[in-house]
Order: sequence, then structure tokens, then C-alpha cells
Amino acid sequence: MERIASFTVDHDKLRPGLYLSRRDGNVVTFDLRFKKPNTGDLLTNAEMHSAEHLIATLLRNSKEKDAVVYFGPMGCQTGFYFLFDGSLLSLEGAVELLKEVFAAAGEFQGEMPGKSARECGNYINLDVETGRAVCGFYGALIADWTVELLSYD
Repeated sequence: MERIASFTVDHDKLRPGLYLSRRDGNVVTFDLRFKKPNTGDLLTNAEMHSAEHLIATLLRNSKEKDAVVYFGPMGCQTGFYFLFDGSLLSLEGAVELLKEVFAAAGEFQGEMPGKSARECGNYINLDVETGRAVCGFYGALIADWTVELLSYD
């Protein structure tokens, strides 16, 4: 079997950041890493879930919403994947969009989007303050990110 590309990345050395993971036709996958190298510090379930609800909502309400294919957590819980249509949004545009939505989520005011039993199967662990904190941290981390920094070290 072919080895999955993300399994070839040395996760002991991988720093938190924003990376170009793969291209599948027009679909481009960004790898948003939050895990701190060599510490094992991962986001908690509540942190991941709360950040996911804020970012997914802001992406799907952005001016680039037609290019958004998917935003969600990695199975390994070290970050998120952002998939977008590369024919509708450039790499530069995707980096800028993520900067914008994470900055906005870090200052989000109002009720947590999708925080009800009807809207979310695990709404109990959603917390807007938690989501703001996680998004604020990551927004600051990628504030100066550029396309040149998208490659894994």
C-alpha cells in the first residue's frame, strides 16, 4: 500500500502552523497544526469542538464561502484540515481567509453557533470562551504566515 503523505511528516519536529498538505484535482488541503512539538500537548475535545464550530461557521459565511469544501478536526487531534476549491481560491487567498476568520473567531461575540441538541450531537462540550481562546492563539500564530511558509520543514 502507498504510505499516506501526512505519515511521512516527522511529527516530533512539526511545529504548530499552517501547511499545504495535498492537492487532489481542484481540491486543496491545508493542514492546520496546533500540537506543540515534543510536549504531547493536544487540544482538548472541548477546545477542538468549540474552535471547529466557530471557524466552520465563519468560513461558510465568508466572502469565499463558495470555495470552502470542508473544515474539521484531524483524527489524531493535532489540528484541523481545511479543504477548498483551488479553482475558486488561490493559496494566497486561502492563507488570508484563514487569517481573517481566526482573528474574527478570537474576538467572536454572541452565542456559540450550533449549540443545541437539535443542531449538534455533542453540543454539551461547546463553549464560546474556549473557542475564542483557541482561535485567538492560532490567529496570532499565523498572523504573518505566507505561502512561502506552507511547506513542511
